[in-house]
Amino acid sequence: MKMTYTIEQLKDYLKRHDIKPSTIRIKVLEYLLNNRIHPTADDIYQYLISEIPTLSKTSVYNTLELFMEKGVVNALSLKEKELRYDINTYFHGHFKCEICGNVYDFPVSEEIINVEELKGFVIRNVDINVYGICKKCNEKNKEV
Repeated sequence: MKMTYTIEQLKDYLKRHDIKPSTIRIKVLEYLLNNRIHPTADDIYQYLISEIPTLSKTSVYNTLELFMEKGVVNALSLKEKELRYDINTYFHGHFKCEICGNVYDFPVSEEIINVEELKGFVIRNVDINVYGICKKCNEKNKEV
């Protein structure tokens, strides 16, 4: 479901994360908020190039790098060459379908990492990635 955000709402969001608003930053943020599909930088670039003809891939990468530094997005590698970006920065897991390539979020309890073997360790980041066949692709396979 796409939401409509005003320019002021998008600017305020960036300012709350200590990011100076610019046209590219606003457009990338708007895309991420409206397309929670874990896009690659190239996905974002391909979508925005028609709106911003002067856009470069470097600008998109630089914007995403800044967003990561400021905690606006997380990067996911998911056994791929290219990173994907997730605007949902709350603790959760990812399921990647090996057939269609779609990535789905799923809730995860933070207690999952509260294990005795890690006492005394400093955990800085947790990635929980699951791979398999999504519900939609599984249903298609049953029809064959």
